[in-house]
Amino acid sequence: MSSHARSPQSRTPSDDLDQVAELGQQFRVDAIRMSTAAGSGHPTSSLSAAELLAVLAARHLRYDWQHPSNPGNDHLVMSKGHASPLLYAMFKAAGVVSDYELMTTYRRIGSPWEGHPTPALPWVDVATGSLGQGLPDAVGIALAGMHLEKAPYRVWVLCGDSELAEGSMWEALDKAAYFRLRNLTVLVDVNRLGMRGPTELEWDLPAYARRVAAFGCRHLEVDGHDVAAIDAALQEAVDLDQPTVLLAKTRKGHGFTGFEDAEGWHGKVLPPDIAEQAIAELGGPRELSLPRSLPAACPPAPPHPNRPVTLPEYPAGSRIATRTAFGDTLASLGSALPRLVVVDGEVGNSTHADAFAAMHPERYFDVFTAEQQMVATAIGLSVRGFIPFAATFGAFLTRAHDFIRMAAVSRANIRLVGTHAGVEVGPDGASQMALEDLAMMRAVHGSTVLYPSDATSTSYLVQAMAERSGVVYLRATRGAYPVLYEPGEPFPIGGAKLLRSSSHDQVTLIGAGVTTHSCLEAAQLLETEGIVARVIDLYSVKPIDSKTLQDAAEATHGRLVVAEDHHPEGGLGDAVLAALNSTSTTARVEHLAVRVRPGSGSPPELIDEVGLGARHIVAASHRLLGGGS
Repeated sequence: MSSHARSPQSRTPSDDLDQVAELGQQFRVDAIRMSTAAGSGHPTSSLSAAELLAVLAARHLRYDWQHPSNPGNDHLVMSKGHASPLLYAMFKAAGVVSDYELMTTYRRIGSPWEGHPTPALPWVDVATGSLGQGLPDAVGIALAGMHLEKAPYRVWVLCGDSELAEGSMWEALDKAAYFRLRNLTVLVDVNRLGMRGPTELEWDLPAYARRVAAFGCRHLEVDGHDVAAIDAALQEAVDLDQPTVLLAKTRKGHGFTGFEDAEGWHGKVLPPDIAEQAIAELGGPRELSLPRSLPAACPPAPPHPNRPVTLPEYPAGSRIATRTAFGDTLASLGSALPRLVVVDGEVGNSTHADAFAAMHPERYFDVFTAEQQMVATAIGLSVRGFIPFAATFGAFLTRAHDFIRMAAVSRANIRLVGTHAGVEVGPDGASQMALEDLAMMRAVHGSTVLYPSDATSTSYLVQAMAERSGVVYLRATRGAYPVLYEPGEPFPIGGAKLLRSSSHDQVTLIGAGVTTHSCLEAAQLLETEGIVARVIDLYSVKPIDSKTLQDAAEATHGRLVVAEDHHPEGGLGDAVLAALNSTSTTARVEHLAVRVRPGSGSPPELIDEVGLGARHIVAASHRLLGGGS
């Protein structure tokens, strides 16, 4: 709670809906005041939804404001995150922030009262502001409540009409209907105006209704400024046995004739003199407080203590795909960790995530080929403290990058696994090859990026993922490769493995995943020429083992060959260069990567064609040693 938080005032709205309407006016006034004081914000987008939030907060939202971690609390997701002044005005009425704090810190540096809400505030579950994400995240929260926790809380989402142009919103409604999330209610602020001008459908509520119905959800149409109608609709939504979408016709900037339903005001604050006029027209500041409305009692979760983990074991030399080891390990972890859940993108039989489904079907959710919703579902599940793994082909995670980026802003703890990486995929061709994923995942704030080379390292790293916070990504390959490590070998995140080393090493070969095997083969070829090579398995791409790299550079006179089954930008090579740049080490680096557009072919053919085979690594070593090409 803020150090400036105040206790609820004695004057509280009664069941009289006139008082709820007054609360909506208070929200409007406070939204104008705080955005004008900050010099930035979205007051008009806040004003249109004031009655929607006032009715919800005063009469339907069950929430213990002094204890935001209460497991029975409802969840409110502000999908239209730019309307943060409206949300923060509600927080003020709830008594968790003072008027002074909002007027002096909103949108200021170092303040948790950011322009778009984030979980820096304990009453906020997920970061919003990138439109089309709040509702998908909410589906994950509702899924946890209905199918895993069997809890009485409801999930409420306030959306804007502009974000209904995002396909992710319809993916979310489709999955809400599929999982019959009757605990989910969506309030859509249909105010007709977007950022540039009118929205696609403007006030055509019947058109929105047809789309909602087509995706399997119930819809209710209402005047978004009629508190009695909103109240009745929200009660009806609670009583329905389906996810419900409330389509509320509103007017942007409602309440002030100076800009109501007027274009050109999106994201613009009122100058102080006009703000004063608007506040006067709205009846001036008020000091109403939300009534106390404690959540329904949430039955305690049955005790399911974590049990010791027994990881699968693979004999050295056997050929096992890392994706297979991922599935085996996931199933084993599921038996030890009762809060581990898996979200699939309809490829579980190929990623091998379905090994978990076979043993723990009640904790396995297939959202089909909807990768944005897959990641969002994982984010929502993490809100409720579950340990979500979401797996698909690595190439398809790229379309969900904005959700992954926002997961970091949300401080979510999610584990992503991308299989079928690189040209190693083979005959399926370029459309199936993840060649950008390492760069994408490395760029996510606070992320962890792992790329094991064999089944044993995969198994231990999957276990480590379950225990790690933040956005964690593991890259897995399609084909089966020899197991390099004995059972019990440790693989700490941030480490690397020296597969070959001596005091006479002349060049260092660095690989990860499939190229680790190419480096080992190259080292054997070099040995026949009398050249001794050090081989590093850089299984932890981020964080990276700078010490092992520095030691290798110094031992081999700065001669490093990096081979990666990835485009040259942003992947393993750049990670190595950045790590060395942070030290005083001087190195010459031969960087082998996929620099052409690959086509179809067998994995060995493609690896050789793009320059990642053992012979290419040998040639690069010769160049470093001064032996020509």
